[in-house]
Amino acid sequence: MRRSERKTLDPDLGMLTARLLFRVQHELTASLPEREHTDLKPKHGAILAYLDAEGSRATDLARFSGQHKQVIGTLVDELVELGYVRREPDPADRRAKLIVPTDRGLAEMRASDAILERIEQRYADAIGAAEFAQFKATLRRIASATPVE
Repeated sequence: MRRSERKTLDPDLGMLTARLLFRVQHELTASLPEREHTDLKPKHGAILAYLDAEGSRATDLARFSGQHKQVIGTLVDELVELGYVRREPDPADRRAKLIVPTDRGLAEMRASDAILERIEQRYADAIGAAEFAQFKATLRRIASATPVE
């Protein structure tokens, strides 16, 4: 059996999680234009998915998303230009900056949450609520057992 056939019939964990990620990202970004967020790309999720409404430090966004700080800086620059976030001094550390969502950013975050809720509900309906809950619990355990650099 050729490798491509084997990987199609029995995909490894990386392939399976990538497929799921790309499908969710595709549906999310395809649905957001309905909510007037046509300028966002899947890469912006590295910021918006982890951003706190009160603001987050870029170093925390890098750690949570698994992206390099330089990548996060570039994405933040893009989101500032698009009007989704702004940089503000961190009141806890004057040397640090917080990335804070604007009203437009908060609206996008709410819209994304609603879309993801519908996606998850559809998956739960497809395989059963209990099995989907177990799948998420197992995936969380695997993700938390994976060292992050």
